[in-house]
Amino acid sequence: MTEKLNLTNSLNEYERGKENIPGGVLGIRRPYNFVEGEYPIYFDKAKGGRIEDIDGNEYIDYLCAYGPILLGYREEEIDEAVIKQIREKGFCFSLTQKFQNDLAVKMREHIPCAEMSLFVTTGSDATTSAIRIARSYTQKTKVLRCGYHGWHNWCVEVKGGVPKKVYEDIHEFHYNDLENLESLLKEHENNTAAVIITPFAHPTAKPMEAPKPGYLESVKELAHRYGAVVIFDEIRTGFRVTLGGAQKYYGVTPDMAVFGKAMANGYPIGAVAGKKEFMKEAVKNVFISSTFFPNSISHVAALKTIELLENNDILETIWKKGEYLMNGIKKILVESKIDADLTGIPPMFFITFPKNEDGSYKAIRKEFYTEMIRKNVFLQPYHHWYVCYRHTDKDLKYTLKSIDETFKALEEKYC
Repeated sequence: MTEKLNLTNSLNEYERGKENIPGGVLGIRRPYNFVEGEYPIYFDKAKGGRIEDIDGNEYIDYLCAYGPILLGYREEEIDEAVIKQIREKGFCFSLTQKFQNDLAVKMREHIPCAEMSLFVTTGSDATTSAIRIARSYTQKTKVLRCGYHGWHNWCVEVKGGVPKKVYEDIHEFHYNDLENLESLLKEHENNTAAVIITPFAHPTAKPMEAPKPGYLESVKELAHRYGAVVIFDEIRTGFRVTLGGAQKYYGVTPDMAVFGKAMANGYPIGAVAGKKEFMKEAVKNVFISSTFFPNSISHVAALKTIELLENNDILETIWKKGEYLMNGIKKILVESKIDADLTGIPPMFFITFPKNEDGSYKAIRKEFYTEMIRKNVFLQPYHHWYVCYRHTDKDLKYTLKSIDETFKALEEKYC
């Protein structure tokens, strides 16, 4: 095994954090979501595709801040556009600046469903706004969901502090299972307001899944048959799979879609985009407002990100880098005696370890991710990977070498 990292500063800072912040850090960034005692808890700085913790350990980062980093950290053209806005004009006012109009025009140019858009701060804000619009438009209550849609009351997976009545009208269906969806639509017949789905499935800690041929088309047809609004949750796929999102990639246009993460390369933003007949519910019937929704720095960052995507082969390059990694990993897995699955598409994919009778898959998973972090490759055991534009050929080759060495070490121990 590779020598354990020095994490003294991270661990000490975590003890200080627990005295001042519930859990030290919040939610998915807590140590138990990684490998406790092996992963850093606090980062210090980043550039390109690499990140450094407060102990000075540097990593090739494939988590990309859970998805927002599309180009790379500290992307100069984007940061300079934001800094110019702050210095020359400011960004937080009682009224709105024009940049949200500019951004809505860009959304309409590239995203098939985006006849109109509205902008919020997070993905959870976006999914919740979309559900509110759909319920107002249809005057119906039930929502059928498939995928992770954020932390707000209607969709949060940990129910502590959430009254049952808040989510009792939310029903989950299984991806790529049309019979399951249709049975729920029949059960709730004329009272389903929305069907919200991640067009490409990325369930927590499980293999990723592409839609079967005709699946998304059938979801749309079924939902419309029962008078429900179709919402694609493109928080992760938007601006990463293609500039027009997964809906453009798969050729299926929803009624509405939500975006966030990669669209501003790390600046906090979420968006709801959709056809006018639905979006106009937010003119009078639906109230969507926040002190910070109109802040322009994220709009400026998104506009610059989109400009860079339009004028460069950034997404094509990300796909090529991802294909190189996936092809290399497939070869390693074919030659290995360790049972592991590679799923996903080149911009976002995942190595998982299927359950086995003796339960050793958990130990194998833990050792794989322990060894990878010790080799300075930053992944997350329960979350898929991302490829960013600034990952270098050297990064990719080193990553494959590290995976190969790790699987060989696992073979020696478990096979």
